[in-house]
Amino acid sequence: MFPDLNARMQTLLLNLIIASFVFLSSIKDGNAGITSSFIRSEWPSVDIPLDHEAFAVPKGHNAPQQVHITQGDYDGKAVIVSWVTPEEPGSSKVQYGTSENKNQFSAEGTVNSYTFYKYKSGYIHHCLIEGLEHNTKYYYRIGSGDSAREFWFETPPKVEPDTPYKFGIIGDLGQTFNSLSTLDHYMKSGAQTVLFVGDLSYADRYKYNDVGLRWDTWGRFVERSTAYQPWIWSIGNHEIDYMPYMGEVVPFKSFLHRYTTPYLASNSSSPLWYAIRRASAHIIVLSSYSPFVKYTPQWVWLAEELQRVDRKKTPWLIVLMHVPLYSSNEAHYMEGESMRAVFESWFIQYKVDVIFAGHVHAYERSYRFSNVNYNITSGNRYPVPDKAAPVYITVGDGGNQEGLAARFLEPQPEYSAFREASYGHSTLEIKNRTHAIYHWNRNDDGKKVPTDSFVLHNQYW
Repeated sequence: MFPDLNARMQTLLLNLIIASFVFLSSIKDGNAGITSSFIRSEWPSVDIPLDHEAFAVPKGHNAPQQVHITQGDYDGKAVIVSWVTPEEPGSSKVQYGTSENKNQFSAEGTVNSYTFYKYKSGYIHHCLIEGLEHNTKYYYRIGSGDSAREFWFETPPKVEPDTPYKFGIIGDLGQTFNSLSTLDHYMKSGAQTVLFVGDLSYADRYKYNDVGLRWDTWGRFVERSTAYQPWIWSIGNHEIDYMPYMGEVVPFKSFLHRYTTPYLASNSSSPLWYAIRRASAHIIVLSSYSPFVKYTPQWVWLAEELQRVDRKKTPWLIVLMHVPLYSSNEAHYMEGESMRAVFESWFIQYKVDVIFAGHVHAYERSYRFSNVNYNITSGNRYPVPDKAAPVYITVGDGGNQEGLAARFLEPQPEYSAFREASYGHSTLEIKNRTHAIYHWNRNDDGKKVPTDSFVLHNQYW
């Protein structure tokens, strides 16, 4: 009996080793990439009608709406709570505490508004809550009287190297029924914070007053998530809102009034590029649509921020941007080449683990490749395998009305590991200082389908 059991155990162990080898081999750098044959039977890429329940206005006079939170400091002990009151300024105070219906503390915020063509925004409130405890659930209340609304959030664990944490990654979301599918599926993922890689509302696809109205509907649309967990914002081209035919020529006007970031905490001079530390990750947000060449403010700041990264405290180094540096899709092909030429050598030098981007409305993951040896005289024109390089992942597949980018370049470049033109979202689940599990989930006619996954090995440890 025991010899038979022993033999079976040995066979089981051998099969496990073989399966693990096959799995790990499939994600090694340089293997033949996969172009998915899946053809998305997509829902119409049209925005959800204005009278849909996804955009419902909360009941009560001047009730707060479009509630969203983001990290408010460098290490996760502060949040910025933002909301809009439509009819009058009302109170900018946030009451909060660690027990439901018992708000022991309060913080006072600011209020502003803006105009865009003939549209006048509601009253936009931003309130910084500081001095929070790590790994704690807080309840908060905004508004007054019968129109007051209550929400909650959880602060991250203390910044430590082996702290597990789960991030969601969403890009190019918009406000279509495909967007709704993505958001619903993300909210069931168990992720604790969204890393958003640009292109929020797509309001700029409208004209005149509808631009502002579609910023309002998007804020109400995502509130089901943004009011309860931080979304770490980065900007895309649809946030520029440059519309001279309407007399609007100040870039990012709507975004900067509505969405704030903790840029001062990382010594940044602009809300459009900044850094935070959360759990065991150091997250750097870059702006693809702000100057980034040598000696510009963003270039100078990034050079300093990369030197501040302490991989013994935050072993995971993650970069967010909108335009991908590597993409094999015909859409927006090589638009990120100038930023790649400026920053790629730094990403390798500082051992960035993964770079998330959007912009291209499809999904693609790269192997670890680089093109740092290329210049006009070297003749090294093509990216080559490089174990020191980041993994590049494009998740511009949130669900916007522009539709999918379904035309990939053929043959598939050697740096491309997996690509598919579908809607979806990703998660990155950090386990410890050495390993994280990554998933891309396709939305297949309303069903979440785990489609691409791999174990991400930390570049530093």
